[in-house]
Amino acid sequence: MSRFPELTSIALALSLGSTALWAADDAKPAGYWGFGEAATTEQIAGWDIDVRPDGKGLPPGSGSVEDGEFLYDDQCAECHGTFGEGEGRYPSLAGGEGSLQEERPHKTVGSYWPYVSTLWDYVYRAVPFTAPQSLTHDETYAIVAYVLYLNELVEDDFVATQDNLVSVRLPNEANFIAEQRPDVQAKRCMKDCRDPAAIEIKSEAPLFRPTPVAAVAAAAPAQKTAGESVYDASCAVCHSNGVGGAPMTGEAMDWSARIATGNDALYANAINGFQGDKGVMPPKGGFMNLSDDDVKAAVDYMVGQLDD
Repeated sequence: MSRFPELTSIALALSLGSTALWAADDAKPAGYWGFGEAATTEQIAGWDIDVRPDGKGLPPGSGSVEDGEFLYDDQCAECHGTFGEGEGRYPSLAGGEGSLQEERPHKTVGSYWPYVSTLWDYVYRAVPFTAPQSLTHDETYAIVAYVLYLNELVEDDFVATQDNLVSVRLPNEANFIAEQRPDVQAKRCMKDCRDPAAIEIKSEAPLFRPTPVAAVAAAAPAQKTAGESVYDASCAVCHSNGVGGAPMTGEAMDWSARIATGNDALYANAINGFQGDKGVMPPKGGFMNLSDDDVKAAVDYMVGQLDD
C-alpha cells in the first residue's frame, strides 16, 4: 500500500487521462509521448557546435596568425602564458616536443593533441575562461592559427580557413588509433546455470592484515579545513598567482580594500561574481558545483592567510 494515497490517486488520474488523449489523437508522430515539442533549427544550431577530425562542423570564416597574436594576448595569455607556456595550473599550449616517453610528459597542442579540430572546438567552446563562447568564428580561426604558429606548425603568414585548417597535421596524430575492441555484450545464462550458493572463491594470496588504527593516525598528515580544500581545488588556480586580476593569497595590499567592505560584500562578490577596475571574478570562480557555504569557507581561508 502506498504511503501517499493522495499522490497515488493523482498519478493514476493523470496516467489515465494521458492514455485517453493518446488514444483519441492518432495524428501524433511516432515517438511522441504527450509532452514537450520538437527542437527548432535555431535551438539545434546552438548546441551543434562540435567539430570532427575531418573538418565537418567547421563554420565559414578565416583568421590570420597576425590577428591571432593580438587576440591571444588579450583573451588567452593571462591563463596560457605569453608564448603558450601556461600560467599557474592552467595548461600550456606549446612546447613539450619529444617528451611523451619521459616520466612527466609535457602534453601540449604540438606534442600530444591528435587533431587541429580539437583545438578549434576547444577555443570556440571555452575561451576565454570568464566569457566562454563569446568569440566570433573569425576570431577563433585567428587564435587557432596563432597557437599553431607558437608550435612552429605554420608560417607567420598563415591564414586559417574552413577549407585549409584540417590540412594542418599535428605531430602526434599517428599515435592515436581507433578503438580496436569489438562492440559486444555478454549473454545472460538462461539454463543449466550454477547455483551461486555453491560457488566458492579460493585464493592463495596472504590474508590482508590492516595497519593498526593508531599507526595510521600517527602517519597521517594534518587534515585540511573545508575552506583550504575548496581553495586548493577551485581557487588557487587564479588566486595563487593573480590570474585575471585576482587578489593573491597572502598579499595584504591586494586584500585590504576588499576586506574593508566587510565579510558580506566579500561573500556576495565571490558567490555572485564581480567586475572591477582590474580583472573579473566569475560567479563562484566558474565552479558552479560549489555551494554557497563552500565559497564562504574558501574566502575565510584566504582572508585567514593574511594573519599568518
